[in-house]
Amino acid sequence: MKDLIDKAEILIEALPYIRRFTGKTVVIKYGGSAMSDATLRASFALDVVLLKSIGLRPVIVHGGGPQIGATLERLGKSSTFVDGLRVTDDETMEVVEMVLGGKVNREIVDLIQQRDGRAVGLTGCDGGMIRVTQRLVADRDLGRVGRIVAVDPSPIIAVTEGGFVPVIAPIGVDDAGVTHNVNADEAAGAIARALRAEKLILITDVEGVKDRGRRLVPRLSAEEAHKLIDEGTIRDGMIPKVECCIAALESGVGSAHIIDGRILHSILLEVFTDGGVGTLLSC
Repeated sequence: MKDLIDKAEILIEALPYIRRFTGKTVVIKYGGSAMSDATLRASFALDVVLLKSIGLRPVIVHGGGPQIGATLERLGKSSTFVDGLRVTDDETMEVVEMVLGGKVNREIVDLIQQRDGRAVGLTGCDGGMIRVTQRLVADRDLGRVGRIVAVDPSPIIAVTEGGFVPVIAPIGVDDAGVTHNVNADEAAGAIARALRAEKLILITDVEGVKDRGRRLVPRLSAEEAHKLIDEGTIRDGMIPKVECCIAALESGVGSAHIIDGRILHSILLEVFTDGGVGTLLSC
């Protein structure tokens, strides 16, 4: 009987969040271990289907860096990175489009549909959704690496209004119609801003933001996050993730979350429980 009561209490805790977020858009950046482990992949897909089933509008933006790297290695082509960005020549871009827009995107769509969800795969090129210019780092030419300048959300809205979950590969297109590789966190943040999403969720391989004692910080304001960056508490690869969240908040996104995708059903635990499992950033 206690197990049944515990289950009922979980549902009661989730009820106000379900009421609050029904009909709202949640943009989820999917990557890291959650994409590579079979159990975690199944957990992610079930979370997405449940969100959709109870009336939320999940939008998935996925990465695929390890898959791109593995394919390039099989082709005998090495990868070069500058500030975490893959230098992308024309040959590498062909692989990026094949892996992200084809293999990885299709696998995520299949994952969701195997669990009775309905999903549609897109890339940022579809309908000119993600518009970019070439990104330079310290005036270094990285090739076909894009900096997002605009997002047209109409293709995403058309898919969600049709009752489907959009699954988006982070590939952008410039004014000349040339495709570019785009950072998945940046793409998710820009899409969340364009949709005025209720939530932006970045799935990572860490618990969330840590303080100087390496303890998880469950909640942060944008002002507090800026301070932690300035004092060096937030550092390395966490800086662009937090800055992505801050930019989303400043553009009207309701809240942003950095969560550990290595936890089963981490999305549901973050969205529908009082404590959550990651770091919640808000204005």
